[in-house]
Formats: sequence, structure tokens, C-alpha cells
Amino acid sequence: MAEATEIAGAEAAVNAPFVRELVNIWRAQDSHGAWENKSDLDLLEPYILDENKRRALPIVGDPDPDTVWRLELFFDAVALSIEKATGVMIQPMLKMHHEGFGRMVLIGGRLIVVNKQLRDVHRFGFLSLIKLAAEGDKHVRGGIEMIQKYPDVANY
Repeated sequence: MAEATEIAGAEAAVNAPFVRELVNIWRAQDSHGAWENKSDLDLLEPYILDENKRRALPIVGDPDPDTVWRLELFFDAVALSIEKATGVMIQPMLKMHHEGFGRMVLIGGRLIVVNKQLRDVHRFGFLSLIKLAAEGDKHVRGGIEMIQKYPDVANY
């Protein structure tokens, strides 16, 4: 019974607006058609780090370029989702130390709409697709709320 609930939750998560935006961004990166035959779940699979995958990663480590790229695409999807909802152009900015800590900010006008402190980027991922969708949606909602609270700064 729990497995059926989990499958239903994963199917709903794949169709969540943030996850759809993330999949669209991934597909836009495929200029040579290498991922045309991949399912959406296959594209999202690198974001899912279950307990066994997470346990296999070192506690401290330098993030590889693919992990940093996945992080950037995640926040690109957040930025585009906020843009679509508010009409304010959002620019992501990442500043990260090679050891995997730093900051991601999403800026609209002169307003920082999302401010995320990063740690252990080499372990960037989520326990499930549901958690991925929830985290993305949390950042999108927070960004929209910030723009609604300070529209003059966001539209400057």
C-alpha cells in the first residue's frame, strides 16, 4: 500500500509545474538530440540521491562539474518559474568555493528574490522526486512572495 502511494506521489511530482520547468530546461540543453529518447524520469534521475547513494559519497569533497551544472539548472528552473508567475526578469548568480560551499542568489531588478546558502554541493540531490518538487516549489513561492512584497524594487 505504501509503495502505491509513493508511486502516485512520484507521478504527481513529475507533473508539478516546477518539475516540468526543470525538464524543459534539461531538454533545451540537448542541442544534438542525445536525450530525445530519454524519459523525463531518466533526465531527473541524477537529482535523486537515496540513502544508499548519499552514503556512498564522501562527507567532504569537491563537487564535480556535472553536479554544479545540475545545481545551476535547478535554480534556472526556479528563476524561470518566478519569471512566468510575476513578469519580472530573474537573473541567477552563483558564487562557490571549489570545496563546494557558497551562495546562490536570484535577482529581480534590484531585489534578491531567493538567497540560498550552499554547503556540501558535491552531495546536491534529494531523497525522492517528491522532495525535489517540494524544494523547487518552496523557492518559487518564496521568490514570488518577495516580489509581491517589494514590487518597486523588483521592477526597478
